[in-house]
Amino acid sequence: MSAVVILIVATLAMSALMALAWLVQRASAHDGWADVFWSFGVGAVGALAVLASSAMASPARQFLVVILLALWSLRLGAHLLCRTLNSSNDPRYARLRMEWGPLAASRMFFFLQSQAFAGAMLVICVYIAAARPDAELEFPDYLGALIMLVALTGEGIADWQLKRFGKDPANHGKICDVGLWSWSRHPNYFFEWLCWTSYVFIGADFDGDYTHGWLTLVAPVLMYVLLRHISGVPPLEEHMLTTRGNAFRQYQRRTSTFFPRPPR
Repeated sequence: MSAVVILIVATLAMSALMALAWLVQRASAHDGWADVFWSFGVGAVGALAVLASSAMASPARQFLVVILLALWSLRLGAHLLCRTLNSSNDPRYARLRMEWGPLAASRMFFFLQSQAFAGAMLVICVYIAAARPDAELEFPDYLGALIMLVALTGEGIADWQLKRFGKDPANHGKICDVGLWSWSRHPNYFFEWLCWTSYVFIGADFDGDYTHGWLTLVAPVLMYVLLRHISGVPPLEEHMLTTRGNAFRQYQRRTSTFFPRPPR
């Protein structure tokens, strides 16, 4: 199949997956399933799109990209699956449903379709990275892989630190400000964003022969906008201000919002 056909099919597949996620949400009354479907869906659709192409110049790069995408998808998807099975509804979705009122069901469907579109954009970036025409793996490929591994490790540590903090009865009602959470109020979001910068190094041809490769910049830019300004930080911080009040305001004053830095 041609690249255009593959990417059209990938986009339709993401749309169908998020429509299924909407149905599961309604049947289970738990909105967390949307994130589970999205994480596993981007990984599966992206990997199949890359493997379905017979026009890749480098099988080694093709499989490197698939492996990195699979590691990202399986780690994040498994984490979100466990959270969905063992916790109450996500406050971000609960807030949206409250705001939407009687139109919540229909508006949620279109909201999840917007997530499908974002996922399709990420799949396209992954495909472009894998399709770089250089036959051999080069230093930027290895650098991209290293960045992905560092990001996955950092995100896993942040999630583990938050879970361990929450399990201690002495921390009930307190704000997690230990470890990576003392350097950033959202280290998990930062490392999630960092994951997507890896494809820029893999896809961008610094010799100037593959101008399409620079389109991979869409992935980290898109994820930064979503996580920092739309669906990540703003609704979560609003929820924390409502439930933790002044304690969270003090945490805001001493801790970076997104990019890690030593606490004030």
